[in-house]
Amino acid sequence: MAVMEQTAAGGDSLALLRQVLPPVHLVLGLLLSGWTLLFLFRIVLTWYPQVDLSQGLWRVVAIPTEPLLAATRRVIAPIGGVDVTPVIWLGLISLVRELLVGQQGLITQVMIRASVLPA
Repeated sequence: MAVMEQTAAGGDSLALLRQVLPPVHLVLGLLLSGWTLLFLFRIVLTWYPQVDLSQGLWRVVAIPTEPLLAATRRVIAPIGGVDVTPVIWLGLISLVRELLVGQQGLITQVMIRASVLPA
């Protein structure tokens, strides 16, 4: 009887994993990809210092990225007058995206394993 209860509990958690992980995978992948694009825009915008990020649509790029960049600038000074903090964040976010939702990512692998296990 105890074995059947454990199996039922395991089946419930497996069913929950099968329901929860795909939307989490999708949302996390989209968020991390969006941040990657925002930091790519910030890298390009460092070539145009005359662009005012507090004006117009540029705020869409500046508001989500500036708090992270400002904190990082306190630790890492510009190298040769070039702000490298967007490049650092782009690399970190790409690494996290690959580790979590990439082809060999943790969430991806758990989803694959949960899909092949019998119900």
